[in-house]
Amino acid sequence: MPDCTGMTAGQKDGPDPVPFPQDRTCPYHPPAAYDPLRATRPLARVTHFDGREAWLVTGHAVARELLADRRLTADRTRPGFPAHTFRFAPSRERAALLGVDDPEHRAQRRMVAADFTLKRTSALRPRIQQIVDERLDAMIAQGPPVDLVAAFALPVPSMVICALLGVPYDDHDFFEEQSRRLLRGPGPGNVRDARERLGAYVEGLIDRKREEPGAGLLDDLVRRELRSGEVDRAYLVNLAFILLVAGHETTANMISLGVFTLLQHPERLAELRSDPGLLPDAVEELMRLLSIADMLRMAVEDIEIAGTTIRAGEGVIFSAAVINRDESVYGDPDGLDWRRPVRHHVAFGFGIHQCLGQNLARAELEIALHALFDRLPGLRLAVPPDEIPFKPAEAVQGLLELPVTW
Repeated sequence: MPDCTGMTAGQKDGPDPVPFPQDRTCPYHPPAAYDPLRATRPLARVTHFDGREAWLVTGHAVARELLADRRLTADRTRPGFPAHTFRFAPSRERAALLGVDDPEHRAQRRMVAADFTLKRTSALRPRIQQIVDERLDAMIAQGPPVDLVAAFALPVPSMVICALLGVPYDDHDFFEEQSRRLLRGPGPGNVRDARERLGAYVEGLIDRKREEPGAGLLDDLVRRELRSGEVDRAYLVNLAFILLVAGHETTANMISLGVFTLLQHPERLAELRSDPGLLPDAVEELMRLLSIADMLRMAVEDIEIAGTTIRAGEGVIFSAAVINRDESVYGDPDGLDWRRPVRHHVAFGFGIHQCLGQNLARAELEIALHALFDRLPGLRLAVPPDEIPFKPAEAVQGLLELPVTW
């Protein structure tokens, strides 16, 4: 239940090392147990669920330096690679894009990068606007109260990624449910089963596209890469799997959590309503403040940094929520202020693994938030804030439900 009062950046008492991860007590603030770590930047020791220790990066400058350091690997198949929770520990499959290093990462990214450029995203804006308007039409026709997660925040990015990839939206219930199980379990068996089911679905989808090509990124990859022999079927399945899951899960969480945060800051919301031109900056500030995902790496060589030695084989965790609250970079870091310069936040990561879909995510958030508050000026929570259920400590933060009325 949300408790968004009493944030105390710089608090010095508390256990050291602290367990990681921990639940947030407010959905848009880092866990209160991390407060002592903010006073001991830029690195701290934390303990995993299995008792192993790892480094938690909490300083902004050190985070950007380490995220660009090739002595850290993203390959989760390496023994000792950190995991968020026990659910993910047995899952050591090689993940495309997010879980590979150069030169393989560079080759994979090159295959799809053209479809995620700012120019390509700008061309998609009318389609994104159409999807947002259709979902709002349906929501308004249904009438209040509604769960904004189910009615709007999840369908919008799901429909957008389906349109981009060429995935039949009729299948959305299946892949959204399997994505939920993949990221939230509740146990390792659920995670494995969801991965297998999604993998089988993507395999079948690619096979259909080989026989009946359509219009979409996956169709292009089948024509360009698969038929030419540049990649094999398993390679393309792995790449498509990541694009499908990552393409909707994070943005859905950002939309619902962004709405909740704005409703809790009515003076800031009033500014946006009076001047929609502030939206691009507002989206950047929301990305900084909310920082819904952490990043995991492992050192493959000893690294001397900030007077500390990270030893080869040690896990390194980047807590974006804490890094993006670095007081030396952002004044009043726990406040919501889109008049500050925030382009150097690490909510999308940094370095070679910086989020491929960041331009698309920004566009979806801008369009969704503007349309939602423009068409529903009386939008408000349908239950008290402390009754809003949100996700426990896991790979991606967000709300489980967001009951609203207008």
